[in-house]
Amino acid sequence: MRKNIQYLLCTLAILVSQFVHAQDIHFSQYDLSPINLNPAQTGQFMGDYRFIGNYRTQWSSVTVPYNTFSFGADARNFLPQKNYAGGIQINQDQAGDSRFKTFQANLSGSYLMPISEDSTQNLSFGVQTGVTNKNISYDPLYFDVQYDGYAYDPNLPTQENFARSSKTYLNLNTGIAYFNEIEKRKKIGAGIALFNITKPNQSFYNESTVQLDRRLLIHANAEWKVSEKINVLPSLLFMQQGQYSEFNFGGSAKYILTDFIGLYRTVWFGMFYRNQDAGFLTAGMDYDNWKVGVSYDINTSSLVPASRRRGGLELAVIYIINNTPFKRVQHRVCPDYI
Repeated sequence: MRKNIQYLLCTLAILVSQFVHAQDIHFSQYDLSPINLNPAQTGQFMGDYRFIGNYRTQWSSVTVPYNTFSFGADARNFLPQKNYAGGIQINQDQAGDSRFKTFQANLSGSYLMPISEDSTQNLSFGVQTGVTNKNISYDPLYFDVQYDGYAYDPNLPTQENFARSSKTYLNLNTGIAYFNEIEKRKKIGAGIALFNITKPNQSFYNESTVQLDRRLLIHANAEWKVSEKINVLPSLLFMQQGQYSEFNFGGSAKYILTDFIGLYRTVWFGMFYRNQDAGFLTAGMDYDNWKVGVSYDINTSSLVPASRRRGGLELAVIYIINNTPFKRVQHRVCPDYI
């Protein structure tokens, strides 16, 4: 019975793959994967160079774990002219028994345009392009025709005529973001991005109707001082891709340990909810030029009987190089007899 169920699931997976439109990868800690979030986020940080790493593993309690790795790097004022930034984003995803892999490499650029005289409000325009390669291995899969009536025989032919095992296509994404630093420890931001603009063909059977849907993304966040040592950071994200949509909302509370001339050390804890899918907890810390975050998804969807509410573990690391020397404020001390 167990083998029959495996045969059925594998057959359904192959059949469904001919009709569904695949979705892009995503992270729960989307704020800690800024170039994946919006091309307009390229170079929008305090410093000169930024390096970003993300890792996610999901569904280990249900099937073969789905693993996603991501690496990004970007530079502020990338060209001799100020306000231009450039970056690179590399993603690697592997899922299921077939070791279905998605490899993506993108270059992105952005331009920051001040919209207030004091430069506290800015708009950033970004564009991103690159390639995606999808690869599948058919050897580990089971097919019903390989069951001879008594047992499974992997040496029997599958009687399947696969057109290809790999597919490569071009990516084109764009976005715009708004930043407003009202005062120290009080700032807001928002953005909108569009991915897969050209709707590339991704069929492994050379069918022109199997296209990757465009993905619309809207995000907003804030950081707000509520006491001498505590900031709150509300955030939301909405995505629409084909017939699928995703809405995340929640927030974190940050406790400031040190904030003095280049030393910035904090810890934070947060709770978020992704509609009809999962709730997730986040925790992390800032330590000068480092930012580290960890999150865990608690599944709440119809998959609960299989997942037992176990979702995905995610890790994120950001490191910023800042070569700008700190300016010390000079104070003149007047004699008390004047």
